[in-house]
Amino acid sequence: MIARLLLPAGVGRQVMPLLMGRALRAFVDGYVAVLLPVYLLALGLGLKDVGFVASATLFGSALATLAVGAWGHRFHHVHLLTGAAILMACTGFAFASLSMFWPLLLVAFIGTLNPSSGDVSVFLPLEHARLANASQGGERTSLFARYSLVGSLFAAIGSLAAAFPQWLETMGGLSSLDALRAMFLLYGAMGVLIWLMYRRLPTPKVEEERKPQRLEKSRAIVWRLAVLFSVDSFAGGLAINALLALWLFERFHLSLATAGVFFFWTGLCSALSQLAAPVLAKRIGLLNTMVFTHIPASIFLVAAAFVPSVEWALALLLLRALLSQMDVPARGAFVMAVVTPEERAAAASFTAVPRSLASAAGPSLGGLLLAGGWLAAPLLVCGVLKIAYDLTLWLSFKSHVMSLGATDK
Repeated sequence: MIARLLLPAGVGRQVMPLLMGRALRAFVDGYVAVLLPVYLLALGLGLKDVGFVASATLFGSALATLAVGAWGHRFHHVHLLTGAAILMACTGFAFASLSMFWPLLLVAFIGTLNPSSGDVSVFLPLEHARLANASQGGERTSLFARYSLVGSLFAAIGSLAAAFPQWLETMGGLSSLDALRAMFLLYGAMGVLIWLMYRRLPTPKVEEERKPQRLEKSRAIVWRLAVLFSVDSFAGGLAINALLALWLFERFHLSLATAGVFFFWTGLCSALSQLAAPVLAKRIGLLNTMVFTHIPASIFLVAAAFVPSVEWALALLLLRALLSQMDVPARGAFVMAVVTPEERAAAASFTAVPRSLASAAGPSLGGLLLAGGWLAAPLLVCGVLKIAYDLTLWLSFKSHVMSLGATDK
């Protein structure tokens, strides 16, 4: 039953380990985004330090993804995915054992922690390439939607797990800091489990597929998309979940348990919206789906920055969650549609790298603004920049989409 829900018709079961791995990564990412600022503050670090650590995670992910795009074609995807899973395990175990700022910053840079609401890790381009090779046309958009659905749904469930440290304190007798460390140990254990699952993926000896190539024929359009995606990601970095949680703590003194429940509902809204993305894309096209769902979401974010009550702020942020992630499967399918099959892994990497680099600058700036008392500024700047990105993307590529014809849909 679960497999039928996750896999569109005609897609082989070889992608199930990818979907299961995405689910586990999203689960731990869901609670890490909420607990990371709490954990760092409990260690005695400041608000600015939280922003720097969050930025380091994104910068490191960007460089790792860049390496995959530049040299990943020399290795098989299975080997790279299992290597990334080992790195994930090491990240969790190291973060749980360290207390000083500089070692934590180094692990955040090298490792796989994800403090944002989306997937910005080195796993993304590798999994996207394999998913694209397993489907085509409308099936590809549906598969990408299910991939995003799994991520959003399990990230929402993971947000609820952010309240688990309080349970460990009460029922397990652990100190507050030890309870938080336990959650990062769980992160490392999930990395081990994902490594075991990815070892079951088809190996180079038994699968037949086009050999990945470096970016050549599709270079021009990929770099145009990369520049625009970087603007969107820089804006998103100002309001990643870790900083949004910090904003709620500072602005409305929200409790950790309440924040976890709230991020569960935002994640659930994002997950459900993923199912609507392929349906909408069939009617209005991938580009229009990306743009015309994103703009209202940004308007809701800007409005949330200025409302006087926590109830209005949470309501607007929930409305934003219903729309803000509908562009994710459409964007992935669009990139895969406009490049050659052999260049898909490289294209996914080179569109992801500028996004990761740009988003990495956002948390540091957002943390500085919050530390300076400008609580509304990160949300306001994020919303305005995202609207500008959407309009520029639509104006830049609407003529290209017309030349694609049915491929866009």
